[in-house]
Amino acid sequence: MSLNKNQNSSRIGLSTATCIIVANMIGTGVFTSLGFQVVDLRSGFTLLMLWLVGGIFAICGALTYSELGAAMPHSGGEYYYLSQIYHPIIGFLSGWISVTVGFAAPIAAAAMALGAYFSSVFPLVPQLAIALLVVIGVSLIHTRNLKLGSYFQLVFTILKVLLIVILIACGLLLANGQGLGFLPSINDLDLIFSSPFAVSLVYVTYSYSGWNAAVYLASEVEEPEKNIPRSLITGTLIVIGLYLLLNFIFLYTTPLDSLAGELEVGYIAAGQIFGASGAKIMGLLISFGLISSISSMVLAGPRVTQVIGEDIPLFKILAKKNHNGIPYYSILLQLAIVIILLITSSFDRVITYLGFTLTLSSFITVLGVFVHRFRYPQIRRPYKTWGYPITPLIFLGISLWMLIFIFIDKPVESLAGIMTLAVGLIVYFVAAKNKLGWSA
Repeated sequence: MSLNKNQNSSRIGLSTATCIIVANMIGTGVFTSLGFQVVDLRSGFTLLMLWLVGGIFAICGALTYSELGAAMPHSGGEYYYLSQIYHPIIGFLSGWISVTVGFAAPIAAAAMALGAYFSSVFPLVPQLAIALLVVIGVSLIHTRNLKLGSYFQLVFTILKVLLIVILIACGLLLANGQGLGFLPSINDLDLIFSSPFAVSLVYVTYSYSGWNAAVYLASEVEEPEKNIPRSLITGTLIVIGLYLLLNFIFLYTTPLDSLAGELEVGYIAAGQIFGASGAKIMGLLISFGLISSISSMVLAGPRVTQVIGEDIPLFKILAKKNHNGIPYYSILLQLAIVIILLITSSFDRVITYLGFTLTLSSFITVLGVFVHRFRYPQIRRPYKTWGYPITPLIFLGISLWMLIFIFIDKPVESLAGIMTLAVGLIVYFVAAKNKLGWSA
């Protein structure tokens, strides 16, 4: 969206941009994925190492994306970057992932988790009904204006972070430890290099996904050359610290058998800390906390669709804005896809399918930092990746490791991701014949 830079009230400041990062990252995954991990991994050290490796992965990605975001402060994220760095067809395929599932699937997953937590407190309320009500309501809020959406995002993110801090503090002060060890043993090395660890890392990196959220609406951020890197790095570091502490509390307070295979991990852990009544209150608060995750993705996702609509005539309706400058039709399209996913999909298959496609997209984008420096050495770079080239190489190595293990262990979901790209390729050749050109 092109806005006058003097209209600060209509732009996103550093605090809101950071909150978008934090809210995107702290969502479904941290309150749900541990239950899937403890099925095959029964070591406290290995489980925390999962979250540390995921954090290293996320901060390496954030540091690398910061360079691209500062050098190319344009909304659209990977869609714009990859079109500039490689070729418009690569950018379109990444944008196609974002439009079809990249944001809609995490919104659906967060809404599923929200419905599950809410129904744990109020069993008579159907999970699907509450999930649909929230995604529709939040989407409508973000069709009003950017100032209202930013304020809504800021308030709910602060409340969610406070909730997590309270849960961590109470877990340390009130709960009894379950005797799980967190020091490394000789068996942990084998577990760390095992297939279950790699597959579990998919759930963890999904929990960390969102470290790049601010780049999708970079055109609307105040002083993007400075604030994009600051928001990405600050937001990611905050979440890494919270995630490590929160998962330690889950493992410290709750028997592994009680967590194994369960979706409402936060609710179960709250029961151990506060008792049955306290767990219900905490379950309700967690469900409200997930609203900020849904909100942040509703805010960011349609900006990718909008940029595609601006570039490809066939999709120009998606670039149209209402009288407040909001990409109204893009928000409605995303909402329609979310509703379909809510009605037809299961949580774990959505996460695995999404993990493969998004990891592939971010892999190509981080690799693009090397290509961009080679192809465009003359371009001004207000921020350069800290630790280059080691930082992006760490991200690429972990990504490649996960992609191989996901494909071997979850071939159906991986092939579904590849099929999504194949469909996008067909759409590109049909729709993009008159695509508008860019200059780097």
